[in-house]
Amino acid sequence: MIIPSRFNGPPGSGNGGWSAGLFAAAAGHDGPVEVTLRRPPPLQTPLTLSGDEVRDPEGRLVAQVRPTGAVPDPVPPVELGVARVAAATYAGLVDHPFPGCYVCGPQRADGLRIFPGRLPDGRTAAPFTAPAEVTAATVWAALDCPGGWAVIVPGRPYVLGRITVVSHALPAPGDECVVTGVMDETHGRRALVRSSLYGPDGRLLARSRAAWIALETA
Repeated sequence: MIIPSRFNGPPGSGNGGWSAGLFAAAAGHDGPVEVTLRRPPPLQTPLTLSGDEVRDPEGRLVAQVRPTGAVPDPVPPVELGVARVAAATYAGLVDHPFPGCYVCGPQRADGLRIFPGRLPDGRTAAPFTAPAEVTAATVWAALDCPGGWAVIVPGRPYVLGRITVVSHALPAPGDECVVTGVMDETHGRRALVRSSLYGPDGRLLARSRAAWIALETA
């Protein structure tokens, strides 16, 4: 497995959701899958999956993949128009810890351009147009950042630590979807969030639960 450089999150490492989706697909488990990232996934580096462990060429543990019986509750949907209005207020357009992120970075014209803005009830919502090539990793990536932006605030960057995804169906290329996210709770530097992906007809396509970790700041 190799994470191409275009699928980055923070500079020099893979987007957490996309990387986790790649690892989950390689493991081939049926049903809900949990991926725990143990270090920033390296770009353009051959990675090996053995059992439930993803390791780099030096043998360092990058991630762990395992099936799980836990099914996250979906985040309620919103209409596409509401998601568009929310996206216009996306805080990352003004202050983004990683503006080159493939999923939510405003500097990435070639990215997914998912801009999760806050709704009055604290949830996030964003429109998402499925790209020409849609894979399981695309869905995991789309679920990633909308959950994180339910907790990210200026000067307090977070990164993905663990994510569980239940995928029901892939969107078709060009589908105008909606992604929603919500923060459930925080404990110190750890935040628990959920997100859901809905198709153009309002059908639930995928859902996730994730743990995000606040980075230490100087």
